[in-house]
Amino acid sequence: MKLLFIAGVALLGVSIAHGAETKPTKEAVKDLAKEAQNPIANMISLPLQNNYNTGIGPDDDWQNVLNVQPVYPFALGDNWNVITRTIIPVISQPEVLTGGKGRVDGVGDVNFTAFFSPSAASKVTWGVGPAVVLPTASNHVLGSEKWSAGAALVVLTMPGQWVIGSLFSDVISLGGSGDDVHMFTCQYFINYNLPKGWYLSSSPIMTANWEADSSDTWTIPLGAGVGKIFKIGKQPLNLQAHAYKNVVSPTYGADWQFRLQLQFLFPK
Repeated sequence: MKLLFIAGVALLGVSIAHGAETKPTKEAVKDLAKEAQNPIANMISLPLQNNYNTGIGPDDDWQNVLNVQPVYPFALGDNWNVITRTIIPVISQPEVLTGGKGRVDGVGDVNFTAFFSPSAASKVTWGVGPAVVLPTASNHVLGSEKWSAGAALVVLTMPGQWVIGSLFSDVISLGGSGDDVHMFTCQYFINYNLPKGWYLSSSPIMTANWEADSSDTWTIPLGAGVGKIFKIGKQPLNLQAHAYKNVVSPTYGADWQFRLQLQFLFPK
C-alpha cells in the first residue's frame, strides 16, 4: 500500500514537471482554493488523505491510514444546502495495536456526516448535522464493532487571504458487540493563501476518547503544512503535505503524523 502511494505521488510530480499543468486565472485560483479549504463548500470533491503515523509502541512501529473522503452537496429548497461527507479508512495496523495478532490490513469503520448549512453567503459560514459511525471494519481490530451516532458542527470565516475555522464532532455507541465508544474530535484549520495557488496550512485533528483512562484520553498534535491548487488538463486538484508532532498521546500512540492529501475538485 505504501509503495503504491509513493509511486502515485511520484507519477503526479512527473506529470506536472512535463507541462501537464494548465494555469487558470489568479482570481479563479483564489476562489477555488477557498472552496477547497472549506469543509462545507457547495462543491463535489474527492479527497484522498494518507496519514502515516510513526513511533507507535515500544518498538517505534508505524501505522498507515488512507482516508477516502467523498464530499457530495445538494440543495434542500432555496435556502439550505446539505453537505454529505463520508470517510472510508483503509488501514495498516501494527501488532502493538492488534493484541498480538500481527500486522493487520483492511478497511475500518465508515464515518458519515451530513451538514445542514445556509446557502446564502455571509461573513461566518456554519453547518450542523448528524454524525454516524458504521461498524464496517473488515477485521475487528480495525474498528469498534459498534454502531455510533452523535452530532457535528463546523464554523468558519474567510477574510481576505485567510480561511479560518473549526470542526467538532462527538459520537457515542448505540449498540454492537464491542466495547463502549464515546469519541470527541476537534479539528481547527488555518489557511493563508499565497500567489499562484500556493497556501500555508495547519489543520491538526485532536481527539478525546472519553472511555479511556484519564492518562490515555487525549491525542493533541501540533504542526503545519503547505499546499497548492493546480490543474492537470481540465481537472482541478489540491495537493498538500503536513507534519504533526503529538505533544499529548495515549499509551502506544504515535509520536508523529505525516499527512499527504490529493483532492479532486469538481466546481460548478
